[in-house]
Amino acid sequence: MSSLRGKAACIGLASAGIGEAPGFNSMELMVEASHKAMKDAGLGPKDIDAVFAATAVHAMPAMSLAEHLGIHPKFSDGNNIGGSSFMAHALTAAMAIEAGIIDTALIAYGSNQRSAGGFKSVSEPMPYEADYQPRMPLTAYALASSRYMHEFGATREDLAEVAVAARAWANLNPEAFAQGPLTHEDVLSARMISTPLSKLDCCLVTDGAAAIIITKADRAKDAPKTPVYLLGAGMEHQHRMISAMPDLTRTAAIGSGKRAFAMAGMTTSDIDVLQLYDAFTINTILFLEDLGYCAKGEGKDFIKNGRITPGGSLPVNTNGGGLSCIHPGMYGLFVTIEAIRQIRASAGDDEGPRADGGWVPETKISLAHGNGGVLSSQVTTIWGHPDSL
Repeated sequence: MSSLRGKAACIGLASAGIGEAPGFNSMELMVEASHKAMKDAGLGPKDIDAVFAATAVHAMPAMSLAEHLGIHPKFSDGNNIGGSSFMAHALTAAMAIEAGIIDTALIAYGSNQRSAGGFKSVSEPMPYEADYQPRMPLTAYALASSRYMHEFGATREDLAEVAVAARAWANLNPEAFAQGPLTHEDVLSARMISTPLSKLDCCLVTDGAAAIIITKADRAKDAPKTPVYLLGAGMEHQHRMISAMPDLTRTAAIGSGKRAFAMAGMTTSDIDVLQLYDAFTINTILFLEDLGYCAKGEGKDFIKNGRITPGGSLPVNTNGGGLSCIHPGMYGLFVTIEAIRQIRASAGDDEGPRADGGWVPETKISLAHGNGGVLSSQVTTIWGHPDSL
């Protein structure tokens, strides 16, 4: 068990501009979420001595955010490995806290991609993909989906199971962008975007910002809300471009998950709720397998019979996920916030309106898994109630 276990805790969190936020740019949304998170933690800018940020549109987001907030940090980090960046930031913040370099960190993200009509991320050249004129990242995930279906006999109906489950959770969450009934037939008959993925196999395109405050364990005890401790974290990436992925059906979550569980001293059976980065329906199936919830190729059957829906035995993506709640380009910090909010809600903190079933009772341990690029970077984090220390 790692000495890093439980040495840092989240004491504040917030989101801003969920869904659509016309009239605001991405930095303004990130600043708003940061102020709200600090207020939630009972702190001000003067209490923050580290800033972490990554976006798809800023070259130096941590410096820009610190400038907007009037923070002169001892440490900052703009490491960008895609949507999993923020789980990686939490791990780095915990290491810096344990090393005595910092006391309290702000981790933030903001995007106005929906209001702005989308954005073109700066990326490396694609020498092996470009000739095929792919629509990235969609084409890469369609390729992985096709390979999984070929290798394990999965069907489009199996993928649709993921989208239907996510919508069921979203219908219990007033903050979710996509609401209303969703059937398997709806997913199967939706406009095909990149075979075998239809529009409803793909994540939303929304605005949104998020921020969390992480501080050292002894300071966390004095926070106004229940502190939620980082118990385990692990990361790994094996490729950048999909053409270099060693196996299209096996992600680096195999390694990141093992390290996170080892640090936490836990197994899959200890986790109460799972928040998985579901940019596409195939993600949820792959990550359930790679994190050890079922064997490779069994995910398509594991999710059946309502297992991951409200009332099922394994709550997955309880806010509605990137498929039905929010996905403003990089979703990892929202995955993290939902994992932490479920623990705080069970502890009696007011986490906003949810219909019956939207909060999972007695949640003490949550797993938040992030994905970046084209199934490229994988970062797994495990969060726990103070009783779990």
